[in-house]
Amino acid sequence: MREIFPGVLHWTAFHDGLKMDVSSYYVEPAGVVIDPMVPEGGLDAFDQRSRPQQVVLTSGNHTRDAARFAEEFGCPIVTSREGAERIGDALEVEEYRSGQDIAPGVKAVQLGILNPDEYALHIDFGGGAIALADGLTHHGESLGFFADELLGDDPQRIKADLKQRFRTLLERDFEHLLFAHGDPIVGHGKSALRDFVESTAGPET
Repeated sequence: MREIFPGVLHWTAFHDGLKMDVSSYYVEPAGVVIDPMVPEGGLDAFDQRSRPQQVVLTSGNHTRDAARFAEEFGCPIVTSREGAERIGDALEVEEYRSGQDIAPGVKAVQLGILNPDEYALHIDFGGGAIALADGLTHHGESLGFFADELLGDDPQRIKADLKQRFRTLLERDFEHLLFAHGDPIVGHGKSALRDFVESTAGPET
């Protein structure tokens, strides 16, 4: 785990189902762990940190190690109403809705293009950040969508609709982009997102 900007920590862990590393975050001032996998070294990595107060999922697909965090820290798992419908009885969860302040400085924003339970989080710490679920990835130097075969029957429409949603995110104040799939962009996340939505076509991953 490393602090990528004041108050926000990032780490990666291997996801057995996806056969790849995925990203997780801790917004320490808000007590919010986002889409968490257990970090290298285990949950002892949080011993010198403020105790997490909530596990927040940006998508019902991102249950990951949420149950382990909830059990260890005695905190709720919180997802969107749509995410709760996807999860069903697999986990006990609380619900948030679009526009709701999940915690001080953390607001839910529904994107809902890939799936109804696809959300972003607007984080108001350290210059501001947007945390994304599955709508956009960042590997190497490239922002991109998932491959067309993962985007449904009309991937070009999905990409266009996602870009339109990202344009609305650009109306918010933020400097950083946090990805569930890929490395965060610190300091120039807003300009990177603007460049991407203004491009004629985003690269695939």
